[in-house]
Amino acid sequence: MARPGKPVGAITRGTTGHNRLRRCDRWIAAVHGRSLRAAERPLVVDLGYGASHATSLELFTRLRRVVPGVEVVGIEIDPARVAVAKPYEREGLTFRLGGFELPVPRPPTLVRAFNVLRQYEEAEAWHYWDVLRGRLAPGGVLVEGTSSESGRRAVWVGLSPEGPQTITFSARFSAFEQPSDLADRLPKTLIHRNVPGERIHAFLRDFDHAWAVSAAHGAHGARQRWLAALRALSRSWPVPARPPLGGPARWRLGEVTLPWSAIDPREKPE
Repeated sequence: MARPGKPVGAITRGTTGHNRLRRCDRWIAAVHGRSLRAAERPLVVDLGYGASHATSLELFTRLRRVVPGVEVVGIEIDPARVAVAKPYEREGLTFRLGGFELPVPRPPTLVRAFNVLRQYEEAEAWHYWDVLRGRLAPGGVLVEGTSSESGRRAVWVGLSPEGPQTITFSARFSAFEQPSDLADRLPKTLIHRNVPGERIHAFLRDFDHAWAVSAAHGAHGARQRWLAALRALSRSWPVPARPPLGGPARWRLGEVTLPWSAIDPREKPE
């Protein structure tokens, strides 16, 4: 059990809404459902759920369909938000006051932290990645990312206790004109790195090019153009082509995942 004390972190704006994190939820269920089912007592933390309980409840509901015994704990640093969420508790879903220290009874199998680190400096974001990774159960996962307020554009990173492993871009096809429009959803560790000479900039540049040369496929709809663009992009970037991280079944959702090593910044801030 984490020791009681002042929560670690700062209060966020708390902006949230129904289905804002649906894209990430279904990715978690598809990619990490097996490891959650394999855990003896799977515990999932929704860190910084905001002014409404909605996204924690939705995560709980979606994960219970694939991991019947999962427990979800929503953690917020604002006592008023915890008080508002408490009436929505049920067996397997609770809400607690806390922050990056994660006041839970055992190391979590998975932590989802969305729209939490945007207000921090880049060096602080790297630091809190390390803090949260250190709280995970062996083989656990931290999913940290940012979404638009509607949830139609999102980018998230999957981290193991050893470090970042994947980055995922996900968007509704009507929510962008070219793939680099997702740059404003990059995690804090990358958002200032979208400049020439950085790998993330090169990836988004090449993704835009693949999208442009696949324009003819748009006659059959944006989804077909996206699929064609990913096939073109795969010639120069290590886009996973098989489940659970890749392949047509995931790409059709407006999603693409890369190994973190492909876009890892060359230098990290002190």
